[in-house]
Amino acid sequence: MAIPSPHDDPRGFLRALYDAAVARALPAENTAAHLPPPPRGRTVVLGAGKAGGAMAAAVDALWPKDAPLSGLVVTRYDHVPPAYRAAPGRIEVVEAAHPVPDEAGQRAAQRILQMAQGLSADDLVLCLISGGGSALLSLPAPGLTLEQKQGINKALLKSGAAIDEMNCVRKHLSAIKGGRLAALCAPARVVTLLISDVPGDAPEVIASGPTVPDSTTCADALAILARYGIPLPAPARVGLESGSYETPKPGDPRFAGHAVHMIATPQQSLEAAAALARRAGVAAHILSDEIEGESREVGKVHAALARAVARRGEPFVRPCVILSGGETTVTVKAKGGRGGRATEFLLGCAIALQGEPGVHVLAADTDGIDGVEDNAGAIVTPDTLARAAAQGLKAQDLLDRNDAYNFFTPLGDLVVPGPTFTNVNDFRALLVR
Repeated sequence: MAIPSPHDDPRGFLRALYDAAVARALPAENTAAHLPPPPRGRTVVLGAGKAGGAMAAAVDALWPKDAPLSGLVVTRYDHVPPAYRAAPGRIEVVEAAHPVPDEAGQRAAQRILQMAQGLSADDLVLCLISGGGSALLSLPAPGLTLEQKQGINKALLKSGAAIDEMNCVRKHLSAIKGGRLAALCAPARVVTLLISDVPGDAPEVIASGPTVPDSTTCADALAILARYGIPLPAPARVGLESGSYETPKPGDPRFAGHAVHMIATPQQSLEAAAALARRAGVAAHILSDEIEGESREVGKVHAALARAVARRGEPFVRPCVILSGGETTVTVKAKGGRGGRATEFLLGCAIALQGEPGVHVLAADTDGIDGVEDNAGAIVTPDTLARAAAQGLKAQDLLDRNDAYNFFTPLGDLVVPGPTFTNVNDFRALLVR
C-alpha cells in the first residue's frame, strides 16, 4: 500500500503513522511467540482490558483445537472484535464500563475469582491483561461498596494523578488486583500475557497488576489520596490504615514458577511509525515512550520543539517527524467540558504553535477512544487557529473549560477510527516540513 505523501497529504501521512502504530500492537500479530505448551491438566484463560476481546480471539485461534480451553475475559463495551462477536470461541468475552467501573465489571470479576479457585498443579492459567483492566476488573475490597469505589475512581480521574499513582490506590482497594488474582490460582501455574499502556511498562502498574506481586503499600495509597485531597469512606480508611488491605509482595511463594510476557509496548508502536516515516523518505525521531505530565503543558513543550526545528533546524533537520508516547493527564477544573488527553494536548499545542508554517500534528489514543468520547484524537494544521476564529471559536476559552472536543469537532479535525482492539496508550506525531 502506498504511503500518503507528507508534502502533498500531511493529514493522510500522519494518519498512516497512527495506523502503523496501532497495527504493531494488535494481539493477532504478537501472541503466538509467547504461548506456553498445553499442560497435563486444564487451561483456564482469565483476563481484563481494552484489548481483552482481541487477545482472547488470538489465543483461541492459536491454541490447539484438541487441547481443553475455557475461560472468561472482560473488555470495554463495544471492544469485542466483530468476527469474535459473530462467532464466539472457547473463551467467553463479556463487556463492562470504563473508565468508571459498573456492576457488569463487578459481576465479571466475581466470576473470574471463582474460576481461579480449586485448580491443581497440573493446570495452567493463562491471564490476558491490557490497559483498562483496573476499571473493568472491579471487585471492591471487603467492606467497600461499588458505589464507594466508583466515587474514589471518579475523583482520581479528575485529580491529575499519574497512572501509577491511581493504580496504587485502585489495587489496594480491590479484592482481585495487586497480585491477588494470581495468588488465588495456586498451585496452578500462571502465565501472563501483557499489552502495556503505562510509562515504563511495569507489570505491576498495567491494569493494577492482578497477576504480579505488588511493591507498593497501603501507606503509599494513603499518601497519594492525601496529596490530591481525595476523601475516603470510613471502611476504606480503616482498611488502609490497619494494613488489612495490603497486597501480596515480591517473594511470596504463591508466585513461584509464574511467567510474564510483554507482547506489545508503546515503544514498539513508536518504532513501527518511525519505520513507516523513513520509508516515505522522512527522518523520524522518537522522543520517549514515557512522557507524562499535564496534557496542555506537554503540548506546549512539543510545540516549542517543533518551532525550533521549523525556524532554526535544531535539534533536528526538517523535514522530519517527531514521535512520542506515554500517558499524560488532565486536571479537570471546569464542568461540562468534553475531551480527553489527546485533544487537550492538541489544543495546548495549537495555541503555542500560533499557526507555525509547515507544522502538522496528530495526537490520538491507540485504543481509539480519547477519554470517554467517540474519537481517538485530532489533527492540528497551520491554519487551525485561523479556521477556528472564523467560526467564532476561542481556543483559550475552550481550553480553560476542558472542552477541546468542542473545539476540534466544528473544524472536522477529529480522528475517529472506532475501537482498535488494542491499547498502548498515547500516540503523538509532529510533522515539520
